[in-house]
Amino acid sequence: MSCVFCDMSAKKRLLENEHAFAFYDRYPVQNGHLLIVTKRHISSYFEASTGEMMAMNELLHNGKKLLDEQYQPDGYNIGVNVGEYGGQTIMHLHMHLIPRYKGDMEDPRGGIRKAIPNIVPYP
Repeated sequence: MSCVFCDMSAKKRLLENEHAFAFYDRYPVQNGHLLIVTKRHISSYFEASTGEMMAMNELLHNGKKLLDEQYQPDGYNIGVNVGEYGGQTIMHLHMHLIPRYKGDMEDPRGGIRKAIPNIVPYP
């Protein structure tokens, strides 16, 4: 079975360490939307080893530094969807780092409880 994350070219990777890598989301909900993905093909956050979680967390912090420099966002949302009914569409563990900008929603209170319209349509 083919996996879009397992098959991803190393050229698209912005950040990388021993257990994970990060790249810009193909269907971003905001400019700078990053995905952080484990190198090992596992589907759920709950299958990740401690080392994989630490590696993802390291890239989360490195990604924030990168986005702060490149996009100067005013806030962030961080999320992991688990399973089809949790909204996961690619069954390979990935974490979203979504920059947020003043004015991107009239009232941002509640964070991800309110949907952010994608800047690129999601198929």
